[in-house]
Amino acid sequence: MSRYSEALLLCALLAGSAAAAEDPFQGIGRAATPDEVRAWDIDVRADFLGLPAGSASVAEGKQIFAEKCAACHGAEGESNAMFTPLIGGTDAQDVEVGRVQALSAGPSRERTVFMKTATLSSLFDYIQRAMPWTEPKSLQPDEVYGVLAYLLNLAQIVPADFVLNQANMAEVQALLPNRNGMTNDHGLWPGAPASQGGMGNGGTPDVQAEACMQDCSEEIKLSPPVPPPMRQAQGNPAEQNRSFGAVRGTPLSTN
Repeated sequence: MSRYSEALLLCALLAGSAAAAEDPFQGIGRAATPDEVRAWDIDVRADFLGLPAGSASVAEGKQIFAEKCAACHGAEGESNAMFTPLIGGTDAQDVEVGRVQALSAGPSRERTVFMKTATLSSLFDYIQRAMPWTEPKSLQPDEVYGVLAYLLNLAQIVPADFVLNQANMAEVQALLPNRNGMTNDHGLWPGAPASQGGMGNGGTPDVQAEACMQDCSEEIKLSPPVPPPMRQAQGNPAEQNRSFGAVRGTPLSTN
């Protein structure tokens, strides 16, 4: 073998060693198939891009909700002892102006889903990927439309004979009680302000709190959000935890 050939071989070996060093998982796994990617690519954007085709009526959604959702959320979204209510705290005036007045009532009031939600796509996306609690991602598109239609009716946003589908989602979005409650004008949203063509406020903090410099509390005590008589009403919360999130209540020991 010539010195030139030896040099080429050495370069190839060194290149292979470098590639192996850069990729410690080389040879492990495989590329995902288009069907596998499609199964996970289910996000729905705020402009409704990504919505699957489908439709369902309020009545159909009520039946699905009773079978797969009511055990945790109550027959009419009022919740049970462990989960925050989905419905309540909004009225016709909120639907008209797009801002939920009850949100300014102070921190003592429990905030329901429809008091806070500003985008309908967020509800669809969450139900589709995370519900039911025991079988996330098991609902078909028509079932998700149905559950959402039923909740919208409970919140007095759509009538009882309404049929929700991908074509009228934007129309319903325009009726959400807190549709105007979301703002980009806070420190968590960087970038230029709207006056300069941006979507943020330049990163300016939106809080007025001052750091405690003397006679400060040495320990912060957090109280559970569930009253003591209700903490074990649905069994031991620790035993009901999914691996990717805890349930509302007191995390009692399983030992």
